[in-house]
Amino acid sequence: MFERPDAGERAILVHLTLQIGQEDLDELKELTKSAGAQPIHVITGSRHRPDPKYFVGTGKLEEIKFAIQEQQADIVIVNHPLSPSQERNLEKALEVRVVDRNGLILDIFAQRAQTFEGKLQVELAQLKHLSTRLIRGWTHLERQKGGIGMRGPGETQLETDRRLLAVRIKQIQQRLDKVQKQRHQGRSKRKKAEIPAVSLVGYTNAGKSTLFNSLTGADIYAADQLFATLDPTLRQLPLNNGSEIILADTVGFIRHLPHELVAAFRSTLQEASEADLLLHVIDAAAEDREETIFHVNQVLDDIDAGKIPQLKVFNKIDLLDSVNPHIDYDGDGKPVAVWISAQQGLGCELLQQALGQLFASSKVIRKCYLPASQMGMKSKWFAFVRIIDEIIDDHGNCQLTLEIDQKYLGLLKDIKTEAVE
Repeated sequence: MFERPDAGERAILVHLTLQIGQEDLDELKELTKSAGAQPIHVITGSRHRPDPKYFVGTGKLEEIKFAIQEQQADIVIVNHPLSPSQERNLEKALEVRVVDRNGLILDIFAQRAQTFEGKLQVELAQLKHLSTRLIRGWTHLERQKGGIGMRGPGETQLETDRRLLAVRIKQIQQRLDKVQKQRHQGRSKRKKAEIPAVSLVGYTNAGKSTLFNSLTGADIYAADQLFATLDPTLRQLPLNNGSEIILADTVGFIRHLPHELVAAFRSTLQEASEADLLLHVIDAAAEDREETIFHVNQVLDDIDAGKIPQLKVFNKIDLLDSVNPHIDYDGDGKPVAVWISAQQGLGCELLQQALGQLFASSKVIRKCYLPASQMGMKSKWFAFVRIIDEIIDDHGNCQLTLEIDQKYLGLLKDIKTEAVE
C-alpha cells in the first residue's frame, strides 16, 4: 500500500449519473472550494449501478488515472458515498488520496467548528466515519507471532485501533450528553419565561447568518461559501409590538446530509426541533429553489421538526428583476412568506412586522399587593409570571409589578391588583 499524502489541493472530481440517486455537480464544486481544494478537472459518466469494487468501471478508472498524471492531481473527490472497500480499492489503484462526498463534508465541518461543542460533534462524526475505514497501517507492530520474545496480547493493531476508537467515541458522547443537558436547561428557562423560540433553517449559503446579523446586530461569520456557519448562536430579538423572541442561527442543510452528521449534531439541531417557529430562509435567486426547499424539509423530518410551523423567507431578491420586499398572506390573513434582501437590508422591517403578527402579545402588566401572611403565593407564580419590580415594606408586606399572560389572570383573583398602563 502506498503512503497516503497528508493533504492535497489539486482535485479531480468524479461525478456519475446513477439510477439509484443523483447528486449535484455544481454543489460538489462549491463543496470542494469550501474545503480549500482546487477543482482542476471533472470526469463524468453514467452507470445503471455502482461497480462493487471500484464504484466506477475499469474503463473510467483508466480515464481517472490518466487525468491524475496529466493534471498532476493530489486528490480524487467522488460525488457519491463510497463503501470502505471501494475507497481502499480506488486509493490502491490510483495511488492518490480518495475522498467521497461524506468525507468531504466532514472535512469542511472540521475546519469550521469553533466552539467546544462543535469540535466534539465534528470529532464524533469523523470517528464514526473512520471506524469503518481502518486499514492495516501498523502491521509491523502486531504481536500475534510465535516464539520466545514474539508473543503479544493476542490482539492485532487493527483490533486495538477499533477498541481505542470505541473508547474515544464513548467519551465524546458522554461529554456531549452533558452539553445537551445544559442546552435543555437553557430552553426550559426560556419556556418558563414564555419567550418564543425561533430558529433560522435553510439550505447552506441561503443567507441565514447574514439575516441573523441584520436582525440582531450580531457579528457572526458570514461568507459566500457552503457551511460558513457551523456553531449555533442565540440572540434576544425585540419585536415591533413590544414582545420579544429568542432567535437561533443553526447549521445549514444540504441534500443527503451524511447520517453521521445528523446523529452527531442532533443536540445542536434540537434548537430547531424545539422551536415555536422556523424561519425557512430560501435563496430566491437559485435556479433549484424548489428542490432545495424539498431537501431542507427532508432534513427537518429527520430531526423531528417537520411539523413545526414555518415562515418562509425568500432572501436575495436584489438578484431578481422587478421583485420588491413584500409579505404574502394566506386566506386567514396570516403571514406565510416574506421577500427580502438581508445583505442589502431590504424588507427586514417587514419580516419583523410578520413576526410581530405571528407572536401578538397577550401579556398584561399588573401591580399586586401581598400581605406578609400571603407571601407563600409567590412560589406558585414563578412558572407563569415575570416579576418586573418588588418592594417590601417594614412590616413584610410586598408590592409586586408583574407581567402575566391574560390566560393566567385567574391566579391573581384572591389578591388585590390594579392594571398598569
